[in-house]
Amino acid sequence: MGGATGFWMRGAVLAGLALLAACGRGEGDADEPATVATTGSTHTVAAPVESPTLAAIKRRGRLNCGVNQGLVGFAYTDNRGEWRGFDVDFCRGLAAAIFDDADAVRFVPLTAENRFQALNDGRIDVLYRNTSWTMERDTAGQLSFAGINYYDGQGFLVRRSLDLNSASELNGARVCVQAGSTSALNAEDYFRSRGIDYRAVVLPTEEAARQAYGREDCDAFSADVSALAAARTTLSDPQQHVILSDIISKEALGPVTRRGDEQWTAVVRWTQNALILAEELGVTQANVEEQAESSRVPQVRRLLGAEGDFGPRLGLSKTWAAQAVEGVGNYGEIFDRNLGSQSPLDLARGLNAQWNARPGGLIYGLPVR
Repeated sequence: MGGATGFWMRGAVLAGLALLAACGRGEGDADEPATVATTGSTHTVAAPVESPTLAAIKRRGRLNCGVNQGLVGFAYTDNRGEWRGFDVDFCRGLAAAIFDDADAVRFVPLTAENRFQALNDGRIDVLYRNTSWTMERDTAGQLSFAGINYYDGQGFLVRRSLDLNSASELNGARVCVQAGSTSALNAEDYFRSRGIDYRAVVLPTEEAARQAYGREDCDAFSADVSALAAARTTLSDPQQHVILSDIISKEALGPVTRRGDEQWTAVVRWTQNALILAEELGVTQANVEEQAESSRVPQVRRLLGAEGDFGPRLGLSKTWAAQAVEGVGNYGEIFDRNLGSQSPLDLARGLNAQWNARPGGLIYGLPVR
């Protein structure tokens, strides 16, 4: 059979088979993902599951972001009452990805002890509060860690006049630590494993611990090294205090979401990843618009929405990543102005350098593809 008649007959047979397949499918199968067959493989294409958290944020018109009550470099208010800091910028970047407006965010200052409760109660949508990713927190069933934005470690701040070379010389010392954090537990592990006597001075907040150290209520202050660097800048004579070389823990810090809304966790994860990847690909706050229009690099085009539909998979626009970079800059720009050479802390990138830098660090952008 050939010609127009043969084409019509084949079309009628295919239509009949499609109708029979549709009739044989129950109502419960109506939303099953479509299966697209290609040469040598089969791909399943599923519509993204709508995130209840993202839907609520869009209705509200702003993101609620939990941050530190006041930690120089990470989250603090300036002389005009404006929120500044490394974690603050990640909150703003997330707001820009959602609304194309980095200011569409409300900052909720939280203590170490009430931060997780605020998240579980729904008072905040995401926690960006220098929070360590640990097994206990990850497996408790209420929290989801969306990634790592800063690699840190716990150390000790002491007075230069004590002339100490190592934390192992703090026998009998009073050590200030913050309640509700991993710092007290890490200090206990360090001293107990070495048979060193010490007295923990536990304060309710990081600020209270800093103030107690400043009043000489303790001989040392133990916290993440980045927090110690911030604390030192607030003392009357920073040069009279030194951070010992001992690093007694690994602290992988990053954003936390409520367990149960994996699509929202993906939004947080991939927006943070986009800011990291932008630095690796040379996309900056100043050139992002030009790169989106003219770049021929496939990785850049996918990141900035010139190719593919990666934003819509998250429930965002195609240009979600470009919006985030335009709002706050890439990872390197965020680091430099808040923690690095452009900030009072002047911290080296260290472990927080890109993986392909010289020397290399641990910051690694996952591929958008």
